[in-house]
Amino acid sequence: MKNSSLPLLLLLVLYTISASSRPYENYDDKSSLSSTISETVFSLQVPALDETTFDNLLSFGYYRKTCPQFESILHNKVKEWIQKDYTLAASLMRLHFHDCSVRGCDGSILLKHDGSERTAQASKTLRGFEVVDDIKAELEKQCPKTVSCADILTAAARDATVELGGPYWAVPYGRRDGKVSIAKEADMVPMGHENVTSLIEFFQSRGMAVLDLVVLSGAHTIGRTSCGSIQYRLYNYQGTGKPDPTLDPKYVNFLQRKCRWASEYVDLDATTPKTFDNVYYINLEKKMGLLSTDQLLYSDARTSPLVSALAASHSVFEHQFAVSMGKLGIVDVLTGLEEGEIRTNCNFVNDY
Repeated sequence: MKNSSLPLLLLLVLYTISASSRPYENYDDKSSLSSTISETVFSLQVPALDETTFDNLLSFGYYRKTCPQFESILHNKVKEWIQKDYTLAASLMRLHFHDCSVRGCDGSILLKHDGSERTAQASKTLRGFEVVDDIKAELEKQCPKTVSCADILTAAARDATVELGGPYWAVPYGRRDGKVSIAKEADMVPMGHENVTSLIEFFQSRGMAVLDLVVLSGAHTIGRTSCGSIQYRLYNYQGTGKPDPTLDPKYVNFLQRKCRWASEYVDLDATTPKTFDNVYYINLEKKMGLLSTDQLLYSDARTSPLVSALAASHSVFEHQFAVSMGKLGIVDVLTGLEEGEIRTNCNFVNDY
């Protein structure tokens, strides 16, 4: 097979997998693929999503009558916060991922009490709580006891993505807030040191596929991590007294200078850290994956073809990121009246 055929083959593989990974039952895929000898064009249209309710009772028109200003209030607040601190975009996306990873997307990560998910070791570096609180406070003035914290967080993650140049996707609403939050459950969330098998199993246990794992890892195109979390890769990897050999030597040199102190922060994407793009995957091909879990995606046979496909096309990444985030946002949601509540303060369960 000629090398020039490889990108097209990888895109076809991704397209085929993507078409079978629909987060919505009424997904109208009108994608088209055309190519010439000189270039490959992957043309996609925004999925047409049904306005009716989902099997799990979520609906795009859920707040149309009870709080029609919900999305405009949320959008303005998210924009305001991110204009002051662009790093909050990645933080809101990560907060949403941690929430949906434990007990589903029920806002349980927001609960603030002894022994809650928020107090777990895996949650120590989570940020963005104040953004959710600000949005909730304004909504309680406009639409009291109406909009759930779980819906706020899900939509805030979407708007945060858009603010940094990422794709937009329609978010269905109707999630109710969970009343249970347990710290030890939060410690199951991946922290960047796992192997690919455990990551795949983690995603599959939540109804998501290998493709979703690779695509959602692309959120690391923005955001930062502490130097303390990667120093083991820079100086004494697995007791060798040397850096991790899967890292590019020049990148190692940069990181060693940048991370003299464990308390310092370093960008997950060393090339375009403030822009939501597919450069994250290009960096993996250059052995510049900051977290070991990132770089392993390129070396593992189950995930490397997808990394190459996403590195080859920004439009494919954007499209599939929207699809995978849509799937993440409906993991184990609570919708029944007896399943959850609408918190008036996202930090605490209602006392009535």
